[in-house]
Amino acid sequence: MTASPRIAAAVAALPLSPGMRVLEIGCGPGVALRLVAARIAPGQVMGIDRSATAIAQARTGCAAGLAAGTILLRHVAAEAFTLLPGEAPFDLAFGLRIGALDGRHPVLGAQVLARLAA
Repeated sequence: MTASPRIAAAVAALPLSPGMRVLEIGCGPGVALRLVAARIAPGQVMGIDRSATAIAQARTGCAAGLAAGTILLRHVAAEAFTLLPGEAPFDLAFGLRIGALDGRHPVLGAQVLARLAA
């Protein structure tokens, strides 16, 4: 899958460096995940999405990164996301077109930001 100019530009603007651990909120089919993984190698990027369909698409599109351990996926809403015991924190979190963070849902947005801070 080829990245759209919008996704490619957004990932290019992220302050990424090799070895980082990055979280993408609302990863969809995983296009940005693959771009980020290439820029942070040997780092790791995790994609989360509330949609089971999106996670299934990302599993297919990111199969090589999943097998290599450079991409991780989790089916979870951003406001419910927590690190698993022993899981390292992230150096950077980003999301593209996330309804909970665009100002239309301030209560939900506050919940997401609280989860990210935790």
